[in-house]
Amino acid sequence: MNEITIATHNGNFHADDVFSIAALKSIYPSFKLIRTRDLELINKADIVIDVGGEHNPDTGRFDHHQRGGAGERENGIPYSSFGLIWQKYGLTLCNGDQDVANSVDSSLVSTIDAIDCGHVEGVSKGVSLSQTISMFNPTWQEESDFDSCFNEAVEFASRILTRFIAAASGGINAKAIVAQAVKNAEDPRVIVLEKYTPWKKTVHALSDDALYMVYPSHSGQWIIQTVPAELGSFEDRKPLPKAWAGLSDKEFQDATGLDDAMFCHNGLFIAGAKSFSSAMKMAAIALAE
Repeated sequence: MNEITIATHNGNFHADDVFSIAALKSIYPSFKLIRTRDLELINKADIVIDVGGEHNPDTGRFDHHQRGGAGERENGIPYSSFGLIWQKYGLTLCNGDQDVANSVDSSLVSTIDAIDCGHVEGVSKGVSLSQTISMFNPTWQEESDFDSCFNEAVEFASRILTRFIAAASGGINAKAIVAQAVKNAEDPRVIVLEKYTPWKKTVHALSDDALYMVYPSHSGQWIIQTVPAELGSFEDRKPLPKAWAGLSDKEFQDATGLDDAMFCHNGLFIAGAKSFSSAMKMAAIALAE
């Protein structure tokens, strides 16, 4: 089988073309990459990204700069080249799991598309991943080659994309575990996990009663953590007791009456003990406050 040729534009690059190539590196074991605006070379390529003025996934054309663009999502965010690539290849990259593919589109792909297309509504302020990718371009004071800088950016993006897919998969697989823990709770205000599992979205979706989560940490101790009032909020449904704030070791043990109590964060959202029983006793004390 002949090696396929993928073309994208040369010169200054952005997150959409960089991530598109990063995605295709996981699809095709090898390919010849041409960065050019020469229409003769572009027309001969098997796959064309972010250049060429055509969107036709059946013929491997993934541009969005043509008149009328290349469509938009139901939420109004237009597709850039990365979104178009994700439409065709995202499900394959996520091992056929549509929920994972949708999650990555929501958390990563659509944001890159929005920034590239100037659709900034709903995009967080601060340094974005798109800006970070753009920083791989050589500055006016540097004599670096654009193509070698592009390759560095693609390597970086490949790693980021892999981690986004893994995180989305982990979050989705965690839903059933956390849902079962909510169902099994002896007291609906205290949810116990046998191992740490991402829980916030599922708990907020399923329980208005949950106040504390209890789970083992990677270091072996047991953690009690407050449930935020809202997702992303720094306010809790019920903080830990004020008297515990910032205490650790002997002082914390004296305050709780638990000889293996270890610490309580000054923000009163998390505390730890060596044993499960002590973590549950902390929850009981906190509930009684």
